[in-house]
Amino acid sequence: MAAGDAHALRSLTLRYSGMLIALAMRFGGDQSDAEEVVADVLWQAWSDAKSYDAGRGSVAAWLVMLARSRAIDRLRAKKARQARAAANPPGEAAPDPASIVDAAQRARIVRAAVASLDRDERTALELAYFSDLSQSQVAQRLGLPLGTVKTRIRGAMIKLRQALSGQRD
Repeated sequence: MAAGDAHALRSLTLRYSGMLIALAMRFGGDQSDAEEVVADVLWQAWSDAKSYDAGRGSVAAWLVMLARSRAIDRLRAKKARQARAAANPPGEAAPDPASIVDAAQRARIVRAAVASLDRDERTALELAYFSDLSQSQVAQRLGLPLGTVKTRIRGAMIKLRQALSGQRD
């Protein structure tokens, strides 16, 4: 696949798709979601084939890790959508203007606190919380050791807690 051989992708799909669908179904329980997870994983495997390192594990282990991560991400997104839908059921009255202004003011304060972080901490924090990446994925994306990413995120959270502690009602 690293050489762009479509037959290799077809072979990989035939060999592992059933196992990956079964794995994804264990997380979400929905056949169509599981199939989408596997399609995303196979596309990622095709796209990232050149970065695959046999020294770090087998192809099957790599695909299982990708599928597990993708299925967990999909499950989290699904739960978040369900929570938002439950919090705002259809036909419920719109929030009053004062609460909209209050929420906008709080958002401005939080944005200012995040902007006050140093660039490295802010980048790690934004990738972890706004891009919904795990700390390991953040470390991989930034090309940093996992411990460094954890330290940056923890430092950023401490600074945010301190900056926002005086902003409570």
